[in-house]
Amino acid sequence: MITADLVGKRTLVTGAASGIGLATAELFARCGARVALNDLVGNRVLDEQVARLSADGFDVFAAPGNVADGAEAMVTAAIDRLGGLDHLINNAGTPATRQPIPPSDLDALTDELWDRLLSVNLLGPFRCARAAAPALKKSRGAIVNTASIAGIIGAGSSSAYAATKAGLINLTKALARGLAPEVRVNAVAPGMLDSGWECRWDPADREVKRRDVPLQRIGEPADFAGAMLYLAADAAYVTGHTLVVDGGYTL
Repeated sequence: MITADLVGKRTLVTGAASGIGLATAELFARCGARVALNDLVGNRVLDEQVARLSADGFDVFAAPGNVADGAEAMVTAAIDRLGGLDHLINNAGTPATRQPIPPSDLDALTDELWDRLLSVNLLGPFRCARAAAPALKKSRGAIVNTASIAGIIGAGSSSAYAATKAGLINLTKALARGLAPEVRVNAVAPGMLDSGWECRWDPADREVKRRDVPLQRIGEPADFAGAMLYLAADAAYVTGHTLVVDGGYTL
């Protein structure tokens, strides 16, 4: 297991009730950080996971809020309770569809779908970063965004989703310039993920894609959490970079 000494560090992870966010929050907590886990207000799973981690002796608490329309208030409240901030993990995201949308089906890319994707996947991370910037500058901290290989290859749950992740990769570079030299900003671009993701792929199609992965397996949340930890806590001379973690799928 990847480890680091994060005793005394303060971390906020958005979209932390499950998947990559939960694995990242748990890894940072195991390394000694005090961690605020964010997810939607009223999410019972968030409360259950915070209770589980607390029972295991980790210093964690819930920071509910919707990054689409309440990012600033959520981030401010979390920072106040943490007493500052060293790491912001912008992980919250959505495909905004239960089934993959073929690139040819432009009619399915409604304005409502675009609005949700943009507000959660692109504006949400920006608003969280903007709210956290003063605290991160004070601590000389780091931001890590969860992008996607969809933002690199232009394919994913939908063309609109891929576009928002491409935008997030570009935003990562812009924030790295804008917040330097005090704050480093990087991103992780996950490939296929074995998690309860909102979009359901056909099992046969998923198996075909798995066979195209040189490492011959689908990624697990812990695979991406390790990359988050590296970029946030160890990569002192890395900023503006998007680390692809996909088992070699995009080779």
